[in-house]
Order: sequence, then C-alpha cells, then structure tokens
Amino acid sequence: MERIQKIIAHAGICSRRKAEEYIAEGRVKVDGQPVTQPGLKVDPKLAVITVDGKPLQEEKKIYLLLHKPRGYVTTLSDPQGRPIVTDLLPDIRERLFPVGRLDLDSEGALLLTNDGALANQVLHPRFEVKKTYEATVRDLPKKSELRRLEQGIVLDGKKTWPARLRVLKKKKDVAVIEIIIHEGKKRQVRKMFQAVGHSVIRLKRTAYGRLRLENLSEGRYRFLDKNDVKKLFL
Repeated sequence: MERIQKIIAHAGICSRRKAEEYIAEGRVKVDGQPVTQPGLKVDPKLAVITVDGKPLQEEKKIYLLLHKPRGYVTTLSDPQGRPIVTDLLPDIRERLFPVGRLDLDSEGALLLTNDGALANQVLHPRFEVKKTYEATVRDLPKKSELRRLEQGIVLDGKKTWPARLRVLKKKKDVAVIEIIIHEGKKRQVRKMFQAVGHSVIRLKRTAYGRLRLENLSEGRYRFLDKNDVKKLFL
C-alpha cells in the first residue's frame, strides 16, 4: 500500500507535489471514483489509477540536462503563449517535466525527467541538493554585504539558509558572483542580491550538485546516465 501521490510520481506523470494538485483538482480516479484528498493509500498492483482519464503506465525513466536559454518558461504550458522549455525537445516522445524553475529571463542548467520520485528528492530542502549560479550584478557588493548573504537574510518573512559566494569577475560597474544555495524559492537569488542593494542583470545556473553544465551549448541537451544522476547529490 502506497500513498497515491507517490504512485503517480513513480509512474513519471509529474512530481509528487504536482500530483497533490492534480488530486485536489479532481483529475485523479481510483477504480473509477474521483479522489480529492492526497494521502489515500492503495495497492498499485490491484487498483486502477487514472489521471485525466488515462491509466498509469510505468515508463522508462529518462533524465536529461538542458541548457535553457533566456526567453523560455519552465512549465509544460503557458497561457500567454510564450515558448516553453519542452519546445527544445522535439525528438523526445516521453512526457518530461522540469525539476525546479528558472525564470523567463534566467538561463543555464535545467534538469528534466519523468521520474517524480527523483524530482521530489532534488526539490525537497531535506536533501540539500546544491544549486550553483553565476549572477552578474550591478556594482561589486561590499564584503559585509556578501557576508550577510552567506549567513542568511530575511526574505518574505523567512530567513534564507546559509549560502556560499565567490567573486569571479569584477569590472567598473558590474561583478560576476558565484552563489551556491540549496533552496529553490521563487526568484530567490535575484531577491537576495536586491536585498543588499545590487540588482541582478543576468543569472545563469551552472550546476546541480556536482552535475555541471560545462560546455553544453545554449538550447541543447544531453541524456544523463546513473553516474550523472549520482552527481546531483554530491
């Protein structure tokens, strides 16, 4: 017996968190009966579970790393008609979903998969999966400002977890700073720098854990093997 949102995630439909939304919306049925409360335990070998009328099928797990360009949204559909990241995967027949978010104006490493259980691990703060970014900011922050960010600052009423920062480049009016965090709050890196008086001009995610973007060209992707997946948690 397993919780129904976990079963849906394992089937590669979506992440566990998104499965809870589907359940609340009445899109999930067990043996023909709608389920609206997450947490229901069923036997996946005996129960007939459908999402949007389609029965679950165990798919081969696929993992890929995409170099997301700016101008794409990390959703599976967009009511405003903007380009979505899966538009960059025309040859992929399986239904993949992005793990975490990169803003429309941000770029870099984006993990896509149909493995909901792994997506949940990457996103859950308990597993502390590190995300590395290169932030180009206006003016070089003072050492005291960098220390504030490293120690954690209050955003939207909650203190951020400690971060690691390193100045990579500095010019007359801009600086490129590497920042490593394991949280994934909306627009967090931009908000952190804004909180100390430095707006982010450009933001690029370069790694999940030790899985680095390296020389992957913008708009291109590569499949990940088991060793690559392990690097997510190192």
